[in-house]
Amino acid sequence: MITKRFYLDHNASAPLAAAARTAMLSALEIDANPSSVHGEGRQARRLVEDARRAVAALVNAKAEHVVFTSGATEAATTLLTPGWTMGRAPLTFSRLYVSAVEHPCLLSGGRFTPDAITILPVLESGLLDLQALSDALKAHDRSKGLPLVAIHAANNETGVIQPVDAIGAIARAAGATLVVDAVQAAGRLEIDISNDYADFLILSSHKIGGPKGAGAIVGGSDLMMPGALVRGGGQEKGHRAGTENVAAIAGFGAAARIAGEGLATVSEVEALRDAFEEAVMELVPDAEIHGRGAPRLPNTLFFTIPGLKAETAQIAFDLAGIALSAGSACSSGKVGPSHVLKAMGKGEDTGALRVSIGAQTGGAELDAFKVTLGGIAARRRNNEAAA
Repeated sequence: MITKRFYLDHNASAPLAAAARTAMLSALEIDANPSSVHGEGRQARRLVEDARRAVAALVNAKAEHVVFTSGATEAATTLLTPGWTMGRAPLTFSRLYVSAVEHPCLLSGGRFTPDAITILPVLESGLLDLQALSDALKAHDRSKGLPLVAIHAANNETGVIQPVDAIGAIARAAGATLVVDAVQAAGRLEIDISNDYADFLILSSHKIGGPKGAGAIVGGSDLMMPGALVRGGGQEKGHRAGTENVAAIAGFGAAARIAGEGLATVSEVEALRDAFEEAVMELVPDAEIHGRGAPRLPNTLFFTIPGLKAETAQIAFDLAGIALSAGSACSSGKVGPSHVLKAMGKGEDTGALRVSIGAQTGGAELDAFKVTLGGIAARRRNNEAAA
């Protein structure tokens, strides 16, 4: 019988930070609507604005440029739209450019029609083909509208970090607006939106130790904004209607503070990730580490064991008390071929296991992983010998 479980799936959802839990419970004691002008309402409003400042600080933005949403998917759908405004003047984006390895919330194109979306290829490493981006933007027909580029800072499966600075330079040269999905990068990489990093960022609370159900759009300015997806009242300066989820937002803010402080210990997380990787190569010498030739998130390991279905290995780990993913958890738990690996030129039947860790992960998790992987490797050898 399993007496303890080990969680190695932080890219799907990070464990709720103690500070976030405390902030949420405290916020739940306030019954008022944060738009109310009485004392209780102002108390709720203070919690929202304190969180806004904390989220802004995580990416060196101005607090007034943060718009809270129900999550990253809503943030993406809000930003990926043809209809924007520049001040009070309408602004039209006629085409969306995304890479083939994006999270589905970007790859689906938001409010763009399928015929207005260009899917850009990536290299075998998983990095965006910069020449393909440059050529596509040069060919863009500006008489129909402006180009919008949306890419992630780091891939949720492989952990591959995109060259956002280079992508941004190409986008700016072509007069394109750049939206960066920083969901996996925030709290794991230094991000500074004030330094021409992006025009807009997408953030998610539960990826950095906050609660599920909260996210944010962060702008480099608020001069240009997308048409609101959720309309009604004037909350979030009219950019996202609906009474704010004060408890979730308070938890998001607390998690953002912890994530910012945790950037100082990222090297320790990376060293532990490398130890997991070394264990894989020691126990399964023919394993393939995806994205190994490119910069990767310090907490992510994505690998294939040749001849073994990733789903089978995932079940074995789960039965041993270890939670990890076969691919990503972005399709309601569906396990299937990875569009990321396909875009990187891997075979249709290539499956992979993802280990994603955090500051809470330690030697006990590594030891349990080694024992279980060793058993899987031994059974694989026996099966190969019997065949």
